[in-house]
Amino acid sequence: MIVDLILGLQWGDEGKGKIVDVLTKSYDIIARFQGGPNAGHTLKFDGNKHILHTIPSGIFHSDALNVIGNGVVIDPVIFKKEIENLKSYNIDFSSKLLLSKKAHLILPTHRLLDAASEKSKGKGKIGSTLKGIGPTYMDKTGRNGIRVGDISQPNWKEKYSTLSKKHLKMLNYFNSKIDFNLKALEDEFFKSLNSLKLCQIVDSEYFINDSLKKGKKVLAEGAQGSLLDIDFGTYPYVTSSNTTAAGACTGLGIAPNKINDVFGVFKAYVTRVGSGPFPTELNNKDGERLANIGKEFGSTTGRKRRCGWIDLVALKYAIEINGVTKLIMMKADVLSGFEKIYACVSYKTSDGKIINHFPYDSGINGIEPVYKELDGWMDEITEINNPNSLPISLKNYIAFIEEALETPIKIISLGPDRKQTIYVN
Repeated sequence: MIVDLILGLQWGDEGKGKIVDVLTKSYDIIARFQGGPNAGHTLKFDGNKHILHTIPSGIFHSDALNVIGNGVVIDPVIFKKEIENLKSYNIDFSSKLLLSKKAHLILPTHRLLDAASEKSKGKGKIGSTLKGIGPTYMDKTGRNGIRVGDISQPNWKEKYSTLSKKHLKMLNYFNSKIDFNLKALEDEFFKSLNSLKLCQIVDSEYFINDSLKKGKKVLAEGAQGSLLDIDFGTYPYVTSSNTTAAGACTGLGIAPNKINDVFGVFKAYVTRVGSGPFPTELNNKDGERLANIGKEFGSTTGRKRRCGWIDLVALKYAIEINGVTKLIMMKADVLSGFEKIYACVSYKTSDGKIINHFPYDSGINGIEPVYKELDGWMDEITEINNPNSLPISLKNYIAFIEEALETPIKIISLGPDRKQTIYVN
């Protein structure tokens, strides 16, 4: 019984979508286990670019089944648009895409609460994508939520009305008012529910476990990154779900002893969208250069990403809490042309102490990165397809990271296309 995991090890946007797409040919089932349409997984092949928000990244492979697990929150409006955007690929969603009955729905009023809450924070904004993710997970843990399986129940409209009215009362508690047309939002929402019915709505935990008993291989796909985990991320500047390996168990209904490899995806540098601490952030020309060359703009929000040098302290932390077995390095091509590149190997605290662990939230803002300087490479590497042909400085950079993290790098991405991927023995 094999379940492998794909996880982001930074603040999201590491390139997980491309890697899931690349690896799908080795799996029978691709299963998304947490998050919602605040995630944007970008895939590029045959000259076309695709951005998926809820649908797993294996959807373009005819041999793979795709499952949206119980840990995911679904906005039917966004889901409907995703389905429509894929029409030209003639995908049979009724046979290729399965939805968990236990996945929670994002209501229009969840999005309104998200917007009002974020606006009320003023300068203390968290950097929410305003997709209603947080309020939906709050209703889930508060035992008020509405799930995919509820829409076929006789009391569905009553449940919706009760929760919607509760949300409208809650809006009155926020200092910042927002303008909205609830009837228009609800009309769109109810029409979009039909898109869910295009797929199989199943008890996904039974489906996945039965598939494993039949010898099927499952790849669990995570969203966001480990440093955005609700428990282990840079709280409160985090998402509302468990983005770490543990989230795959609760988000799909699989036992920990069924997990085999944990693939940790990271950029050759690091980025972050929205607010929150970022020890290696570069507010200079190098940061601008990384952003411009790497096209660092959020695939969901369009917001410019903050950029910085790679942080090995944070990566060690993410590897440990996830039990990562293999590393995948993305966007090595973006570093081409830098004479010198830098890697954060430890932190210096405000009182001058050197630490090698990721500190509690209140301690992060007072630390300075301690860097190791390495030689860069001038070569254009996007067309290289053999690891032996990589520039010596890039090989040294890879070896340095592997030694520091005590984990092997097995895949290197040299561009956004499927073909720009190198496997390392």
